Amino acid sequence: MSKYEKSIVASGHKLVSQTAAEILKEGGNAFDAMVAAGFTSAVVESALTSLGGGGFLIGHSESSGQNLFFDFFVDTPGLGREISLEDTDFFPITVNFLGSDQDFNIGLGAVAVPGTLKGLIHIQKRLGRMSLGEVLQPARKFAVSHPINEQQGVFLKLLYPIMTLKALGRELYEPGGKYKQQGDALKNSYCAEFLDLVANDQGESFYHGEVAAAIDREMREGGGWLTREDLANYQVHERAPLKIPYRGCELLTSPEPSVGGTLIGLSIGLLQKAGPYSGEWGDAGQVLRTVTLMREVEKIRALGVTTPAQLQAFMGNEEVSTGSVEKIRMFSRGTTHISIADKFGNCAAMTFSNGEGSGYFAPGTGIMMNNMMGEDDLHPDGFYSSPSGLRVGSMMSPSLLVKDDEIRLVIGSGGSKRIRTAVSQVMSQVVDFKRPLKTAVEAPRLYWDGEILQVEPGFSEVALKELKRQVKINLWEKKDVYFGGVHAVIPGKCGAGDSRRGGCVEEV
Repeated sequence: MSKYEKSIVASGHKLVSQTAAEILKEGGNAFDAMVAAGFTSAVVESALTSLGGGGFLIGHSESSGQNLFFDFFVDTPGLGREISLEDTDFFPITVNFLGSDQDFNIGLGAVAVPGTLKGLIHIQKRLGRMSLGEVLQPARKFAVSHPINEQQGVFLKLLYPIMTLKALGRELYEPGGKYKQQGDALKNSYCAEFLDLVANDQGESFYHGEVAAAIDREMREGGGWLTREDLANYQVHERAPLKIPYRGCELLTSPEPSVGGTLIGLSIGLLQKAGPYSGEWGDAGQVLRTVTLMREVEKIRALGVTTPAQLQAFMGNEEVSTGSVEKIRMFSRGTTHISIADKFGNCAAMTFSNGEGSGYFAPGTGIMMNNMMGEDDLHPDGFYSSPSGLRVGSMMSPSLLVKDDEIRLVIGSGGSKRIRTAVSQVMSQVVDFKRPLKTAVEAPRLYWDGEILQVEPGFSEVALKELKRQVKINLWEKKDVYFGGVHAVIPGKCGAGDSRRGGCVEEV
């Protein structure tokens, strides 16, 4: 029986949203649609995510009344392997972002144990209505051929040295010596054939069978750490969502070992402590208040408040112990997000990523593997300093806002360390200022980077003048993917796809 008149999807790619809408039309629920959209995203947003990466999904099942969190992020590799760092295929490459060079570590040694493929299959079995083969069909079709859109064209251009590192990458992305760009057809027959295999064996070959054996062999020969034992031991974790009170609502978001949910909780907790704001959103007082809270969050985070227990203690004005705080391993770069609410009342928010990609493709699959072991902010004690088999933390924070036992907002974002600020700023506009969802998503954002306030265009001259009196600011010329990509849905009412990241909404 329908709870709402329509189902709504918001994502960062038209083909992803259309895939989810197609599955919903065929009788699938939000989880069928999310799994289908996830597979499609891995194909058509290959510069951002992959079946060889990792992610999180938070969902509400209307039939059971349960709120569920699925952690299928990456593990540290190396089980059953002895290898020296000197023999590891692990090296930096330089990528130019907006005129600023940035180094990333890639190669076989940068690959962490992937979870996205197993996570999507697990979610489909647990909560979907349709067969895995049915929800895979759109992705398979696009793997055969799909046009590269503007957003992916930009990312592919940036990641050229990674996408073309290996022979297969050059075959897929630079056939005949001509690199793919916006408007070109991207064809990956290896991936299409692998998806056929997945439909039949439920991922068995990738984690336990021939693909796993081939990955293990190439890793041993090429200087990687990922082993067949790593793949066989990988598990999807179902965790209780982190619950954070806010303005008579409850935010459900990412729990440990990730820190993104905790930091969002700290942001909105401080906002709640400050009390309601009597002025208008975007006026000088509100903007200055936002910046003050942002800077306070960074100060508190530096004290070691990075876990739900420490957050609770801090917000309760209890003494916070920082002496034994473990350094958090967190991933913070390229991501994509999807939000779905179906007409039956089921809701799902999923954020997932491949980092920048390692350049290495799993044999016979057409899937580029992640480079999470090469992300310096994941490994504050040094690369390969953590034991094998540990789940890595993340900033990704797919979330649900609940009031009176009803899901009022399905939300999440890509965007590195700006994920938490993007989500909290949009949510505050919707809850505190009653702004329309699309208006809130498209509104200009702020981000305190520790030294300078990064400011999108669109704030009033009065507000900017007041900000300049307080802090050093960098005013951007236009809105940018740097500030996140919030794709959100209000169940039964509307959705908003962030134009910063190719946002697209479909209603069924």
